[in-house]
Amino acid sequence: MKWLAVILATLLLAACGKLQPAAFHGVDITGSDWGRDFALLDHNSQPRRLADFRGKVVVLSFGYTRCPDICPTTLSALAETMKILGPEADRVQVLFVTIDPERDTPELLAAFVPWFDARFVGLWGDAVATAALAKDFKVFYQKQETGSAAGYAMDHTAGNYVFDPQGRLRLFERHNETPSAVAGDLRRLLAGD
Repeated sequence: MKWLAVILATLLLAACGKLQPAAFHGVDITGSDWGRDFALLDHNSQPRRLADFRGKVVVLSFGYTRCPDICPTTLSALAETMKILGPEADRVQVLFVTIDPERDTPELLAAFVPWFDARFVGLWGDAVATAALAKDFKVFYQKQETGSAAGYAMDHTAGNYVFDPQGRLRLFERHNETPSAVAGDLRRLLAGD
């Protein structure tokens, strides 16, 4: 009987406390004073800024089309995330920014990026714009000579930046986060968290 009273008292005290929402799966970077915007061309050579996607959750990924592993894996996982979201996916915009503007033309991005999901958009900027944007988002990238016919590979930061529907940078989703975990985070942002 005493244990029952202790359990009831504990439950009552817990009910009186303010319930905190569960933490995001991704790294919460809400309030960051960096990564606020971009000015690039989309894969149809149209100028794009973050404001063009206001009202949607925006997932911004940096990579390159000749990436042997991380980039296609990331885009595949994001395509799976969109499937998990179902109709809510129409309120999410995935953007893939090339860090290899020398080889990744808008035409190449147009063939590569939507292959994963027709709603995905590739973004391109010249070398100066790419370097400035990478610096603003604290993204590392660097050419690595391979000695192969491909010429070089690109080492780069792996992960995705997520903006809420109001255009505020909120999350950094690590490369190895599962599609279901990312979908959960995106749903929370779509719901106004």
